[in-house]
Parts: sequence; structure tokens; C-alpha cells
Amino acid sequence: MKRLTGKNALVTGGAQGIGKSIALAFAREGASVAVADLVPEGAASTAAALEDLGGRGLSLPGDVGRVEDCEAMVSDTVEAFGGLDIVVNAAAWAEVGPTVADASEELYARTMDVCLGSVFRICRAAYPHLKASESASVINFASSAGSEGMAGNAVYAAAKEGIRGLSRSLALEWGRDGIRVNMIRPIALSPSMAGWAEAYPKVAAAQAAMIPLRRFGDCDADIAPVAVFLASEEARYLTAVTLPVDGGGGKER
Repeated sequence: MKRLTGKNALVTGGAQGIGKSIALAFAREGASVAVADLVPEGAASTAAALEDLGGRGLSLPGDVGRVEDCEAMVSDTVEAFGGLDIVVNAAAWAEVGPTVADASEELYARTMDVCLGSVFRICRAAYPHLKASESASVINFASSAGSEGMAGNAVYAAAKEGIRGLSRSLALEWGRDGIRVNMIRPIALSPSMAGWAEAYPKVAAAQAAMIPLRRFGDCDADIAPVAVFLASEEARYLTAVTLPVDGGGGKER
């Protein structure tokens, strides 16, 4: 039997990269998946791909940086599927370059709203539905930018490390309700990172050489299977954990 048969999932940031890979992997394992993304065409494309796999896909265009959109993503998923068992908060946004001294209030607010605020708001809206599930799982994303620090990207780093604190707190608050909350800290060649690697091949090669496994992770083959595991009954006794899916490249173990 497929590992997620009968499960209903909401994946934010599902138009590309890690979010899309997870949505497709969930569908292959039998889940119905709502795909939320700022880019309507991207969300629709992923949802159509889920249908092509024989699954149920729902396109939810919206901005996770807006409270009302976060709440609508949850309510629309529940209305379409009849419940919610899995939440994957993969949406993120960053502007690399400005130091703390140069960062604007607008940059700070947008980064925090999209990265940290969306996790808080979607989880808050999803709570009663996850509580009603027999086996609920929330999967959030950390970053080495947060755990190790990153010059020129401090706001994103702060938001990502904030997600870890929020996730651990949610795991403690919701454990009594049978809701598991875990994090993945990936190093993966997402579309944006692939563009960077193509533009700066020597720098990318040097970065990959610093990873013990000597390569960047693959969204489909390396990251999505870990998300399937965390969403499945195989991880039923795992919560409040950050899994470093980074080829050994993260300094914090």
C-alpha cells in the first residue's frame, strides 16, 4: 500500500523546487495535495502534474505573506478534500546582499512575513483540522543561513532560525494532540540555486567540494523522500527534530 493513501496535504511554495518535488512525491504515495504559490501558473502546473500521476491536485494561488491568504489556503484545502493531515511550509523569499546596516524596513517586513509569518499563520489556521486528523504531520524548513549565520542575508537567517524555535514550540504544544512537527535543513539545487551555479560555475564547484558527499542535493531524489518519511507513519514517534539533509555540509549537526 502507498504510504500516504487517504492523506490530505497542503504544500506552500509548490510551484517549483523543493515544494514541487514534495507535492509530486506525496501524490505518488497516494496523498491529495493542495499546491499554494504566489505564481498562479506555477501552482496550476504542479496541480496538473499531480492529476497526471493519478492523484488529486488543487491549485491555490496566493501570497503567504498575507494573513488572509494563509487562512484561505487552509480553508480551501479542507473544503476541497474534507480534511487536512499534512502541512508543508516550503515557501520562502530572500534578497541576498544588503547587510543589517543597509537593510530596509520593507525588506525586513517582507522576509519575515513570507518566511516566518507564513509558517505561524498557516499552522495556526491548520491546527483544528490537524487536531481532528488521526495522524497529523507538519514539515517546516530550516537553513544553514540561520544555524550558522550568513553575511549579507541576516534577515533571512533570522527568519529561518525563528522557524526552528517556532517549530519546536509547536511540537511541545501540539504533541498531546498527536500532531508531529519536524524540520528539514536542506542543501539542494533548487531552480534559483541552479541559476546561481550556472552563472558562477567555479564558485559553485568550490562550494560543492566543501560538502563531504561532493555535490549539492537533488530536490526530487534527496529532499522529497525525507519529507515523505516525515509525513508517513514510519515517523510516528519523531517530533521537534531538525533533519540536516545536506550531504554532511552543515557545520551544526
